[in-house]
Amino acid sequence: MASESVKVVVRCRPMNQRERELNCQPVVTVDSARGQCFIQNPGAADEPPKQFTFDGAYHMDHFTEQIYNEIAYPLVEGVTEGYNGTIFAYGQTGSGKSFTMQGLPEPSSQRGIIPRAFEHVFESVQCAENTKFLVRASYLEIYNEDVHDLLGADSKRKLELKEHPEKGVYVKGLSMHTVHSVAQCERIMEAGWKNRAVGYTLMNKDSSRSHSVFTIGIEIDAVDERGKDHLRAGKLNLVDLAGSERQSKTGATGERLKEATKINLSLSALGNVISALVDGRCKHIPYRDSKLTRLLQDSLGGNTKTLMVACLSPADNNYDETLSTLRYANRAKSIRNKPRINEDPKDTLLREYQEEIKKLKAILAQQMSPGNLSALLSSQVPLNPVQIEEKLVPPPVIPADTEAEKQLIREEYEERLAQLRADYEAEQESRARLEEDITAMRNSYDVKLSTLEENLRKETGGRPPVRQDRPRQCSHPRGVASVMLGHRLG
Repeated sequence: MASESVKVVVRCRPMNQRERELNCQPVVTVDSARGQCFIQNPGAADEPPKQFTFDGAYHMDHFTEQIYNEIAYPLVEGVTEGYNGTIFAYGQTGSGKSFTMQGLPEPSSQRGIIPRAFEHVFESVQCAENTKFLVRASYLEIYNEDVHDLLGADSKRKLELKEHPEKGVYVKGLSMHTVHSVAQCERIMEAGWKNRAVGYTLMNKDSSRSHSVFTIGIEIDAVDERGKDHLRAGKLNLVDLAGSERQSKTGATGERLKEATKINLSLSALGNVISALVDGRCKHIPYRDSKLTRLLQDSLGGNTKTLMVACLSPADNNYDETLSTLRYANRAKSIRNKPRINEDPKDTLLREYQEEIKKLKAILAQQMSPGNLSALLSSQVPLNPVQIEEKLVPPPVIPADTEAEKQLIREEYEERLAQLRADYEAEQESRARLEEDITAMRNSYDVKLSTLEENLRKETGGRPPVRQDRPRQCSHPRGVASVMLGHRLG
């Protein structure tokens, strides 16, 4: 199975008002043409800047539209073909993750990756020929290491993570909502966003206090040139991570501090998973250290095309956090996934057979009386040809059905009739062979008995021996052998 690396891009935002008020200096520069990012240590100005190379590098003058078209578009296109895909933003709090994922309604060039993915999916649905789609959406958050359904009747109810041998890690009880348009997806997104945990910190007045995952599931039923159905299923995870933060900068206390502690622990677990995946000598990947890493298990080292957007602050007072983000991102690009189209031939055939059986049962139930149908399906005793003709009712003419359905019924009838005849003939042959074996054994017994009597007569001088009754005939070879054995022992 072909593997591919996780795609990683970096995006550096402009200085914000707080950083300008603190007279911060920029320490990050970007070479977009080469996909390179440089960071200068403000405490060691005489040292050369540290250099990192990624699949893409974007500065403050780049729009989200360009990032999507160059990096995210191929991934979402793959989802509409049956692959799994994940896009997530990573970085410290206030670095522009939510702006990258959600964006702004105006100008249109700054609309986020998530609404653009909605448009992309439904454009593909509308343009596809000879293809049917079923699109469903779910929206969850991980808050203080508890999973909540943002679209559920009770968004505060805690849900459990489960693991299935085939579909992997999933959330038990998570609601799925069928969607038919971009507008429906956006309404669901807005409804879930209102239930999401946010809070004020010194670095971000609307800081996300939870990790959120918006998932779009697509089932694809495509018809090929020969008229056969091909079933596929793609899944797109759009992940907006909470940002790492330091209490000294955010001023978090009380509940905010507890939230920050949980956020940092889960992000540390994510970093450990990334490091373990890159380290070829590591035999254990600590996915279970947090709910976040368990949910992203398939996206990191599994059957998923994955894109990571590392969001950076250019300010010198965020140097340590920015350098840490760059190092995480640099390691992540070495992770190799094994994406494949989700089309299991066994599942496809099973579904086709189930539909065919269901159709045949419905047709036969309409044309045959309940008594005859039950007798035909449950009968296990072979019948003779006359009984077969009596039990099997030939399909009558069905004026309302198509010729194809008539032919289907006729073929089903002939196949069942042939099977019953074959069973009857096989049993008759078996009985004939059984009778031949019994006759042969009886003849052999008579010969041996006659020989034994002749020998005894010679030994006794011509006096006839006392002859025991001949064993009665048995209808089963094992019975014959038992009687003969008892006779000899007697």
